[in-house]
Amino acid sequence: MNQHTQHTIHTSISNIREHGYTIIEEFLSPQQLVAVRKFLDRRNEEYQGRNNFEGSKTERIYALLSQDQLFQDIVEDQRMMAVCDAFLEPNYLLTTSQAICIHPGETPQPWHSDDAFYGIPRPRNAAMSTIIAIDDFCAENGGTELIPGSHQWTDQEIGGDYRFGESESDPDFAERVAHKSIAVEMPAGACVIFSGGTLHRGGRNTSTGTRRALSNQYCQPWARTIENFYLTIPREEVLKMSPRIQALLGYSVHAPFMGQVSGSHPLKTLNPEFVPSVYRGN
Repeated sequence: MNQHTQHTIHTSISNIREHGYTIIEEFLSPQQLVAVRKFLDRRNEEYQGRNNFEGSKTERIYALLSQDQLFQDIVEDQRMMAVCDAFLEPNYLLTTSQAICIHPGETPQPWHSDDAFYGIPRPRNAAMSTIIAIDDFCAENGGTELIPGSHQWTDQEIGGDYRFGESESDPDFAERVAHKSIAVEMPAGACVIFSGGTLHRGGRNTSTGTRRALSNQYCQPWARTIENFYLTIPREEVLKMSPRIQALLGYSVHAPFMGQVSGSHPLKTLNPEFVPSVYRGN
């Protein structure tokens, strides 16, 4: 790891601790950016979200790392792994890996935090998130909006139940935080990394183009993941992946024995001949 990378990691960790987020420009190499765009351009699916949170004009591609080695490399980028090492316990997991493409006419997403699934009082340290720009992000095309410092807000400071956006118990939440939020404007290939407790949302797309992004999120080893990769990715495909990716998918043991399979290390299940020892009563 060269000095420039080390400085980037140190600065990123400091920014996240203080502000709840950081931006790394040139997170993707030019070659990676071209390859991701080609992958997204090849897809002809029309996907409409099922609710206001997913977005009626937003396409999402889940379990993205299963699509190509390219996305696995991005998931285990050494800078992101170093940031996760600083904030999460050893054996942390990948909780979701997806592409988010916001089309023209999309409305703002409700404000939320990515760690809202976990019923631990705020501020908490349960997850880390990334949003990687595949197109330039700006205020007009649905670039991510976030509230600096909100990772340190308590439940009382936020008010209401924002688990999936502003609830009826606090209908004025968006208005209350409007002056505190910023629109993340960054070039294609850049990445915003933020604490799972940082409030954010996908913005309104008033432009004529689509705002494409990747989002990889990571969580503590004791937390349930958003995507169930055990059922999404066949074991024969996991067997081809790097040891780091295998561990991120849960083929690891969090001490002393969380994640074991019938008393065995889960990596053993990748052997086609593995048969778990299961007790069958009379």
